[in-house]
Amino acid sequence: MQDKFEESTVESLGRRIAGYRLKLGFTQQDLAARLAISRVAVSHLESGISAPGERTVALLAGVFKVAPHDLVAGTAYPPAKAERLPLVVASHTEVELQIALLENDFVWIQQAPTGYAAERLTTWACKLRLLRVETHDRRERLSIDGAALRVAQVLTVVLGDDGPPTPDQAPTR
Repeated sequence: MQDKFEESTVESLGRRIAGYRLKLGFTQQDLAARLAISRVAVSHLESGISAPGERTVALLAGVFKVAPHDLVAGTAYPPAKAERLPLVVASHTEVELQIALLENDFVWIQQAPTGYAAERLTTWACKLRLLRVETHDRRERLSIDGAALRVAQVLTVVLGDDGPPTPDQAPTR
């Protein structure tokens, strides 16, 4: 009788996964794309039809920005599998990292000399264009678009109303 009570108080890993997914505003298809698995596989994980392997738990933990052990703690996930989980996982995407670096640059660009600030912002505009080409996630593309718009706005302020110099306006040495 005690075992049935304990079993009923254990949270389902599938429900936990679904809860984290919903907090992020992801559909099952969105999560599937991030994990490189099918939407049906996500559905099976969430409904408890199948249990995720160690690789999938690590990927889920990264997407949800939690430690793998925290994701499975208090669930019926097999202890033998839990022992093999990594202690930490990458929890930020390349897009998130680059946008965080850009935010840091915005702080000191405000005090930088105009020429250097313009050069740095132009470099960021190019980086963001390349990053957008390489990114397939809809939400991350929106983040890149927002960052690119901000770069363009700050560049306009840095350069004034004149806009960027054309090649024939470049200073000669």
